[in-house]
Amino acid sequence: MLLLLVLCLGACGARTQAVSGTSAGEEETKMRRFEETWLDLFDTVTVVKGYAKDKETFDAEASNIYDRLLYCYRLFDIYESYEGINNLKSVNDNAGVAPVAVDAEILSLLKFGKEIYEASGGTADITLGAVLSVWHEARLTGMEHPAEAYVPEEALLLEAKTHTGWELLEIDEAKGTVFLTDPEASLDVGAIAKGYAAEYAMKDAPEGYLLSLGGNVRTKGMRSDGTPWVVGVQNPEAPDSGSLFSIYATDCSVVTSGDYQRYYTVDGVNYHHLIDPDSCMPAAYWRGVTVLCKDSGVADALSTALFLMELEEGQALAARYDAEAAWIAADGSTVFTEGFEALIRQ
Repeated sequence: MLLLLVLCLGACGARTQAVSGTSAGEEETKMRRFEETWLDLFDTVTVVKGYAKDKETFDAEASNIYDRLLYCYRLFDIYESYEGINNLKSVNDNAGVAPVAVDAEILSLLKFGKEIYEASGGTADITLGAVLSVWHEARLTGMEHPAEAYVPEEALLLEAKTHTGWELLEIDEAKGTVFLTDPEASLDVGAIAKGYAAEYAMKDAPEGYLLSLGGNVRTKGMRSDGTPWVVGVQNPEAPDSGSLFSIYATDCSVVTSGDYQRYYTVDGVNYHHLIDPDSCMPAAYWRGVTVLCKDSGVADALSTALFLMELEEGQALAARYDAEAAWIAADGSTVFTEGFEALIRQ
């Protein structure tokens, strides 16, 4: 879980708080700060913060956000089936068998995945499921049974790679179906699903709300007192020690991809979950990449793509989407786009 530390400017540690500047006569209309946390979405910690006139109003908004996240979580799940739902697991299970009728949001997600694939020159690829599943199994073994940790054999990875590629995915928008023509192929939308879901969930949220979906942060406007939200980015060398830097985030998304959360160790070497589609091995360009832009789905996809690229390629891709970015190198040095650096809290 790539957890960003979400902070607030000023003294806002209390779970509920009146906004400054209201008089006693305005007591009934002053806004108060509320917060809710969920642990059952996308296998991560989800936090929503917001300002409302009372808890009932906040609870209604938070419930709407939760319901929309749950809807996406079930649709995009590749590991679990749900009664009455054809989700991405259904698509993977029917690879080489038959097309699957799916919800419009799945079609939209897959179309977005193809757009990012083409824009990134194939670096961000949701058809890489066959390769990622090999690493997923190895990572689970390494994390649960460290003494049995292993690195997948190159031959196994290269064979799995032959079962990837967009030519294997047939999307029929007229019929609303998706079909993987290769029975060994599978989709893995981990690089875009949380960001897409966060954007979908916050679409109708009021101003003054913040959602952190496992570190994928989406804000709507500013805090109710007119000050911006502040998002802290973890230090890869010491993720639990606090923020390496913090940035102002107003009506935008902030997403980080890094090598310091989901990994396991073999012979003293850490193997993380961000896999280069060319080498089929964990990428080694950066320790972390943080992206800030309007759309959370784009920010999520770009954070992964930029992590898998050299700096010049990443800078060009970020500029294509009007995104700001920060790159953290292995030696701890940082590179910022001009717009990102301007948003760093001093």
